Amino acid sequence: MRIGTFKQSYVADAALFDSRTQHVWLAIAGLLLILFPFTANEYWLYLGCLVAINIASTTGLNILTGYTGLISLGQAAFMGLGAYTVALLQLHFNLPLVLNLLAAGAVAMAGGILVGIPSLRVKGLYLAIVTLAASFIAQFIFANFEFTGGTAGITMQPAQVLGVPLDTSFRLYWLIVPVTLLMLLGAANLFRTRIGRAFIAIRDRDISAEVLGIPLLRYKLLSFGLSSFYAGVAGGLFAYFYRVVTPESFPLTMSIFFLAAVIVGGMGSILGGILGAAFMTMVPEVLRLVFGLLPGAADLISLISPIRLVLFGTLIVGFLIFEPLGLAELWRRTRRFFHLWPFRN
Repeated sequence: MRIGTFKQSYVADAALFDSRTQHVWLAIAGLLLILFPFTANEYWLYLGCLVAINIASTTGLNILTGYTGLISLGQAAFMGLGAYTVALLQLHFNLPLVLNLLAAGAVAMAGGILVGIPSLRVKGLYLAIVTLAASFIAQFIFANFEFTGGTAGITMQPAQVLGVPLDTSFRLYWLIVPVTLLMLLGAANLFRTRIGRAFIAIRDRDISAEVLGIPLLRYKLLSFGLSSFYAGVAGGLFAYFYRVVTPESFPLTMSIFFLAAVIVGGMGSILGGILGAAFMTMVPEVLRLVFGLLPGAADLISLISPIRLVLFGTLIVGFLIFEPLGLAELWRRTRRFFHLWPFRN
């Protein structure tokens, strides 16, 4: 075990960062995030923003699936609610960016709570079917209602902050990454509270949690609401990033992507959500790079989309069988190795 981390109070024991080493690494990570947009080209800035958006949405799904034990296949639909909310508010009311993002989270949260109502009576596969049905309903609304723009969707103007248009990946980076960091900090602190511990108790044994006095419906709905709020804000960031919102932007495969990210990264772990989202986002880019090096690259590029789905399924099955705790557990094992190095157990 590590030395120099002796705790003398409950507050110290519950601290989010409990050692000087963690503070140092946190400072280094913050410095790298600040320097990244000044050293990266447009392609890597694009990927950085996309990874941050996916981390925000994956963290929301991890609250619901990883920490509360409620499966959902509707994360993309809640992102769509947030994206359309931002697009409509900017198009018709031109509200400030922060208000648009909060409204996107609130609308998605309302949708999540509505979908979560059956969660007291159904669970497991049946709950997954409920969220899948909600996803189909949302897709129908996005594609067929006039106020959403139908299949053509909605085209937005760049967001503005203090009169500066956020029309490049460099400028959007300073919006997307700080918002994602705030959401990660909120999620990490959530599980130091009574609410977060109630989520974990429901995940471990919901009947026992109810016997202990935890109202299941209230906390399950709260978990759905928080997860959807994160998805809605991520959807709002998605809308500002791409500036075009269409029904095709939020297919069912996107929900599968986020579920795969939670499983691959590690359920019930904030770090797992970060690692899983980053890993799954980079997989198609690595495929594109590998196929680009092969003979007949132009013909092979068209195969990336179907191969990506096969790879997502393979990764889910592989991690469930060989490493159910995901990339976060691999990282913890690496840390433990260096904590004890050069000694061995």
